[in-house]
Amino acid sequence: MRLRFIESADRIAARTWDAFFPHDYPFTRHAFLLALERYGCVGRWRGWIPHHAVLEDSMGEVVAVAPLYLKTHSYGEFVFDFSWANASHRLGHPYYPKWLLAIPFTPSTGPRVGAATPERREQMFSALAGAFADDGASSLHALFLDEPSAVAAGSAGGLSRHDIQFHWHNHGYENFAEFLARLSSEKRKKILRERRRVAEAGIRFEWRSGDTLSETEWVQVYSLYSNTYEERGQDPYLTPDFFLNYGREAGSPFKLVLAYEDARMVGTAITLQGGDTLYGRHWGAAEHYHSLHFETCYYQGIEYCLHEGLRRFDAGAQGEHKLARGFEPVITRSAHWLAAPRLANAVRHALDDERRQVAAMYDEIVATSPFRITGRTNKED
Repeated sequence: MRLRFIESADRIAARTWDAFFPHDYPFTRHAFLLALERYGCVGRWRGWIPHHAVLEDSMGEVVAVAPLYLKTHSYGEFVFDFSWANASHRLGHPYYPKWLLAIPFTPSTGPRVGAATPERREQMFSALAGAFADDGASSLHALFLDEPSAVAAGSAGGLSRHDIQFHWHNHGYENFAEFLARLSSEKRKKILRERRRVAEAGIRFEWRSGDTLSETEWVQVYSLYSNTYEERGQDPYLTPDFFLNYGREAGSPFKLVLAYEDARMVGTAITLQGGDTLYGRHWGAAEHYHSLHFETCYYQGIEYCLHEGLRRFDAGAQGEHKLARGFEPVITRSAHWLAAPRLANAVRHALDDERRQVAAMYDEIVATSPFRITGRTNKED
């Protein structure tokens, strides 16, 4: 096996890269990753330096690929290791740069190594685990792993970390009313009250595919999206050019909820659709409207899934408030390798405790489910 690295997705043919990943997962598509690079969302000055991995056999045939980045900070990852970085510096070991096997700004479970066979997937993880320290990196982190990736990462010695997200699952509901009927009376009334407040404010909604929006409409969407970051004193992760170009391509996976007060666009939820899943990623609003966030980001997405026959709605990271709105807990997984032995040992023990805490929290959440019929589990997403 030969492991090599490419500094941009355009150094490998799209058909070669995409052949290793499922088409219905939008975030590992060659076009998506290349658009992040081409339109300034990632790059050296952003602290996300493309370092994509390509594994070849003895004949030079590509057998596995992975979206890999050199990171000079820990922002935009959603699996927080700031305490590890501080401990590493106290031990006299610089924590950055580190290697990150992840999709930028995307806390969504999925494949992280595309491989011809499960054996090749394990070989890629083993090759990466053996190479990061030789490249001067402190660590390797693989985030939001699907089951095959998590198994392969564990076989390669990765330290397993768990967390909880909240996803909506379509259990064969015919419509929104049937979904509500499965909730407790208290939760059902809360959702209806929130939806009524938005309707009484005179706000209407449209669902649009990204390739049907005009340039002017995308500029409005971006203004709303960036406003969310500006209110927190942050720069937006994604750039206007990313939306105006990749978002408008024919067949773009973007699906947008547009909220209007009369003719004025006042809110948006930016989602992507892949296969039987809707992925909620970003939102923005012009000003505060009571319950607009819940309607735009959650209830509209649920309505869309029901209308389109989708099975799952992954609305993003964290957020126990989603539980009261019909979302269910799922366990997310990441894997970590650290070069400094003392730090690796300390992290190993900390993660052992953390996984027990996450498991206990998961069981407690399931036990207090807002659904009138409990017992469903989603430990495997």
